[in-house]
Amino acid sequence: MPPCLYCKGQHTSSQCPVNARALRLTEVKHLLSKPEFYGASPAPFIGRYGYPHINVGILAPPFVTDAQEYDAPKQWVNSNYAIPRIVDLRSALVQSKTQAHVKKPNNVVELAQFIGMADKPVDIEVQLSKIPKFSLTLDVHHAPMGPSSDIVKAELTSNPSIPTAVDKVVSDTDLLAVGAMLKLYNKGFDEHQLSKLLSVGIVGLGKNRRLVPTRWSITATDDILGKHLYKQILDNSVGEIQAYFGSYLGNYYLILFLGSCWSYELFEIALPGVYDAIGGVSTDYEGVFGRKDYAEQCAGGYYTVRLAILEKLAELKQQTSALVFRFITNEYTMPLGVWVTREAARKALQSKPITFATKELALTYTKHLVRRKFGYYVELLFNQSILLRSGRQKNLNMASPASGFQHAQNP
Repeated sequence: MPPCLYCKGQHTSSQCPVNARALRLTEVKHLLSKPEFYGASPAPFIGRYGYPHINVGILAPPFVTDAQEYDAPKQWVNSNYAIPRIVDLRSALVQSKTQAHVKKPNNVVELAQFIGMADKPVDIEVQLSKIPKFSLTLDVHHAPMGPSSDIVKAELTSNPSIPTAVDKVVSDTDLLAVGAMLKLYNKGFDEHQLSKLLSVGIVGLGKNRRLVPTRWSITATDDILGKHLYKQILDNSVGEIQAYFGSYLGNYYLILFLGSCWSYELFEIALPGVYDAIGGVSTDYEGVFGRKDYAEQCAGGYYTVRLAILEKLAELKQQTSALVFRFITNEYTMPLGVWVTREAARKALQSKPITFATKELALTYTKHLVRRKFGYYVELLFNQSILLRSGRQKNLNMASPASGFQHAQNP
């Protein structure tokens, strides 16, 4: 296949995200010939630069009244949207923004809070200071956004649809934020909805409520839900040794359940050519007692994959040690946010697993699969793996009754 005319990638121009972005931004530029528009906002956006004085944005495609699809990762996955389609949608989201202190809401913050609470896009009318600068903002943590401009005036043009359960936790100023989020999670609200509530500062003790940058709220939500599920699975029996393999948007996950008490290690391998880079490896780990510090190398992706694994273990009523390899290929033509890693891991865990009699057989399978699929010698990472080293140490010490319990509990 000849290289794409727009980005030189190995795909047709119709599959090119750069082309999709250019076409949509041209369309938005044509629509926004003046600095006023109406539309429906599916999401707020809370910036982080300058904290505690930060940008508060309202995301909305201009002159679109049914905007649910523009901020719907679950729908994108279930409908198997390709990268150009997602970029096309997100390029149309105009960010109308103002600056606010995290603990001092203004009119725009209150509007963003209604949008964060609603289960459907909220109809708004916006006046901007000038016609937006037409661009696409990319980030490895959150989904892309289109052009932006400062707000002069913004107001609701219809009553937002707020679920009763959300209204109750928002009204309860004596309920901790974690308790509020878990209460909603147990009622079926997903991590995407919960992170929006956390970001606009409307859950938790009344005196502690504040805006939380979207980037931080996404990871905090994954961490809160993950720790909740972690507590549930610790009393479960250890499951079988299994391998799951699957992918989404050029992100391939090989997830090994290695038949021991809970521990988790993630290796992220960017293969040569990804974003024109030469490749590289990031890794983070936790033992049976979890981790107290932030996963610096894998960052937000660490928590998304951990959540997917713990959801699966809760479903299976098991616990296990999980060794995970993520291979980022040049099919992933631009970063779209950590929702991709969460959904790619979930897709992998929906595949039919291969069961092994021993850990050694699982690692041999891993070595051959990865070499055949990616031309990568993953056994080089086996020697770096804290999880594999701790597993070997446990096996050596299991022969000693005096030390066996200690190592089983603290690998």
